[in-house]
Amino acid sequence: MKYYDKLIFELSKEGRCGYSLPSNGWDASLTELPAGLARAKEPALPQVSEPDVVRHYTNLSQMNFGVDSGFYPLGSCTMKYNPKINEEISAHPGFAGLHPLQPASTVQGALRLYRDLSHALSAITGMAEFTLNPFAGAHGELTGLMVIRRYHMSRGDSRRTRIIVPDSAHGTNPASAAVCGLEIVVVKSKENGLVDVDDLRPLLDDTIAGIMMTNPNTLGLFEKDIKEIAALVHECGGLLYYDGANMNPLMGVVRPGDMGFDVMHLNLHKTFSTPHGGGGPGAGPVGVAAHLVQHLPAPKVMEAEDGSLYVAGDDGQACGRISGFMGNFGVLLRAYTYILMIGRQNIRMVGPLSVLGANYVKESLRDCFRLPVPTVCKHEFVFDGLLDQSTGVTTLDVAKRLLDYGFHAPTIYFPLLFHQAIMIEPTETESKETLDCFINMMRHIAAEALSDPDTLKTAPHTTPVRRLDETTAARQPVLRYHSETSF
Repeated sequence: MKYYDKLIFELSKEGRCGYSLPSNGWDASLTELPAGLARAKEPALPQVSEPDVVRHYTNLSQMNFGVDSGFYPLGSCTMKYNPKINEEISAHPGFAGLHPLQPASTVQGALRLYRDLSHALSAITGMAEFTLNPFAGAHGELTGLMVIRRYHMSRGDSRRTRIIVPDSAHGTNPASAAVCGLEIVVVKSKENGLVDVDDLRPLLDDTIAGIMMTNPNTLGLFEKDIKEIAALVHECGGLLYYDGANMNPLMGVVRPGDMGFDVMHLNLHKTFSTPHGGGGPGAGPVGVAAHLVQHLPAPKVMEAEDGSLYVAGDDGQACGRISGFMGNFGVLLRAYTYILMIGRQNIRMVGPLSVLGANYVKESLRDCFRLPVPTVCKHEFVFDGLLDQSTGVTTLDVAKRLLDYGFHAPTIYFPLLFHQAIMIEPTETESKETLDCFINMMRHIAAEALSDPDTLKTAPHTTPVRRLDETTAARQPVLRYHSETSF
């Protein structure tokens, strides 16, 4: 084992210390914990020097793969580069030092930013109003569904307890609907990957609360029948929910509100360049059409007669309260900075450039990988494994081998429509040179699968750890260090 591969506990040597603090001068009786709260004995923390600590965590950080260190073609997740000016602005003391319980009169700038960002998102999406309170995409889904339920209940329409979800949907769609107490009804896709309108029609009745859709869908295909679908759902009294995870290729080109959607969420940590992954921080703002504005969750930022802003509570019409305060303000700051930096004109280039990159990679690899839906895609596309699968090399093997060559693996085995799915999404922030390098490496791996399949089946070979037993790691994770000493 290398020195820097050891856990911090394994570097511990009794008596080592990386700091020295002066006595605080306080009377010990004033700071002593009550007996019921104090430990029976001191915690067995590692005893290490400052160089040990710095080297240990620096080496750990270099073992991670991130969008700052390499290409991240993670389909369905839109892992675009995070501009560093976003971090600089969000760290400004005038923002970072705020407290959510400050009087509104002392945070007028922050409240104005909240309102301006919500207005910008409304302009981009065609929605009437946004709440920025949800903490993540799935949280936004739940919030949007709560708005839908509140809308139907406010009209005394309590029968609408079923939600339609396409079989190609993101897994969070049915999960969020279930958490909201809705029954999931699945609508099938046609062979071309789009929603089957003929399968949809018989599902529509007075029990349908709405339909959840992603457009483009998880195959990266634009639902060209969306206007007909909207008309059918509205005719039966339901609402349309837009999963904004795939908003990136539409930005500046098409607006969900203009397609007929009533409710939507956005992933600021996807479309608007804020940090992504690791469980947070995130933000999933929810936008609604004009007839649903009153049902957005509390608290809300409102404008007084004198032009000042204030925070309003629940007026009885809101769907409830879905966060402690008003969302992840630091993430909202980053998204607002991104919108201002890119500007009205350049934001129109985001969608077309992401679509161009995806189609360039797809067409460059279709002679090596199976392309189940051979049409023009939007921001992402899906292969169904290698074109030649006679050697038994799987999608997992291809993904693991990519790690050896310095690329993060694409999304694999999703969507579930294809057995060996490889979902690839190159965002607009990646250069042609980066895409060419990725294409060449994918072609090289396809050739390796034929000439040396065992190398792929045992990959990765150059990463800090080799291929893991992922099932055991997920079901029986080891989350703490165990030793003879109790911690």
